[in-house]
Amino acid sequence: MARLDKLEAELKSLASMSPVQLRQSLLDLSGVNLPHATPSLLRHLIAHQLQEKALGKLPVYIERELDRFSRSGDGVTPTLQRRGPILPGTRFVREWNGTTIAVTATEGGFEWESETYRSLSEIARKVTGTHWSGPTFFGLSAKAA
Repeated sequence: MARLDKLEAELKSLASMSPVQLRQSLLDLSGVNLPHATPSLLRHLIAHQLQEKALGKLPVYIERELDRFSRSGDGVTPTLQRRGPILPGTRFVREWNGTTIAVTATEGGFEWESETYRSLSEIARKVTGTHWSGPTFFGLSAKAA
């Protein structure tokens, strides 16, 4: 837990750092010098570096998918191919008609608005009022228009 406490303290300290201190911190962490970046951007970059250092990097397949979609430039919402079982604690977030839908995988199914459902499809149907594939609705498989 000390590791997370240290990370939290480091992230909080970013708010009081001057632009010069932020640039130096980014340089120390990543070797990158961005002399014309805004303090806000520097804080985001440093926070990313600190979190990655404390908690680890993204899995390679996610980095590969993000890279692929950033290069495609086709405006299509990225979807990740699911790898293996959905682990308890996994969060699925989707915006639908201006409302954010946040679902958590549990041992017994999926929790949404304090209720447990057997499948993501049940939740997708409840949210939309029509038949939807849950994995498609939450971006785990190719989107249907």
